[in-house]
Amino acid sequence: MELDSIECVIDEDEIHQHHHQFAPVSKPHNTNNSNSVTSGIRTTSVHELLECPVCTNSMYPPIHQCHNGHTLCSTCKTRVHNRCPTCRQELGDIRCLALEKVAESLELPCKYMVLGCPENFPYYSKLKHESLCNFRPYNCPYAGSECAVTGDIPFLVAHLRDDHKVDMHSGCTFNHRYVKSNPREVENATWMLTVFHCFGQYFCLHFEAFQLGMAPVYIAFLRFMGDETEARNYSYSLEVGGYGRKLIWEGTPRSIRDSHRKVRDSHDGLIIQRNMALFFSGGDRKELKLRVTGRIWKEQQNPEGGACIPNLCS
Repeated sequence: MELDSIECVIDEDEIHQHHHQFAPVSKPHNTNNSNSVTSGIRTTSVHELLECPVCTNSMYPPIHQCHNGHTLCSTCKTRVHNRCPTCRQELGDIRCLALEKVAESLELPCKYMVLGCPENFPYYSKLKHESLCNFRPYNCPYAGSECAVTGDIPFLVAHLRDDHKVDMHSGCTFNHRYVKSNPREVENATWMLTVFHCFGQYFCLHFEAFQLGMAPVYIAFLRFMGDETEARNYSYSLEVGGYGRKLIWEGTPRSIRDSHRKVRDSHDGLIIQRNMALFFSGGDRKELKLRVTGRIWKEQQNPEGGACIPNLCS
């Protein structure tokens, strides 16, 4: 649910709204020699034998077979009601032990090899690695809808801009004004996402209302469009206030590997109680008018003392 309006107040000396152009991501070069190519072809052939004919995923023990030798994975065995999908014979409880032994001897490339992962893994370690692989696609970080789009960062930035019509800004400082009439009627709501480009990276600014226990609150937080290890290189601050009062939050942006709901529910951001938000809004407290300012900086190692020193973008 998108609320009434967002007014982004931009300092022209610091932030310039613009669209970005992206070059396609190049595929990794093939540096294998001829022997490796031959070995790769053999591995691929065996890998095809381990492909379940129903779900097309790699089969892991227990691997089942019918009396005619057709195989399928244990998950799909229940889905086909114990009938072989190839010859329709009853499956029973026959295990294909030979194929299971072949599986144990294999080392296979990560399925994200085409995205840049160079690693090979024993058959039984492959699934665990792929669930955590740094080259796996990212989920769309857009909040307020269940968007199923995945891709690399340049693709998702273009997707947010073109498909979700997200505001794109360049610079490491921001000044946003969030407005909502009848704020007391809002229990769970999400304002439009904003994306910032600085230090050659992209950051997502979120602002939404939700229930914290029995109390309605607002939360603002920043997510980094990249992995958690990279996110730790950056810090950010958020500030909201008015009428002689001020709330300030400082922290490290969370990676978009963590969903916006996970970040929100962990309260990892600037939390504003509704009464305080209405106080900051002024007037008769019948309209929410919050101005959230902030900045992003990169932590750098001091070559002399070893301590981290902030690197502020100009």
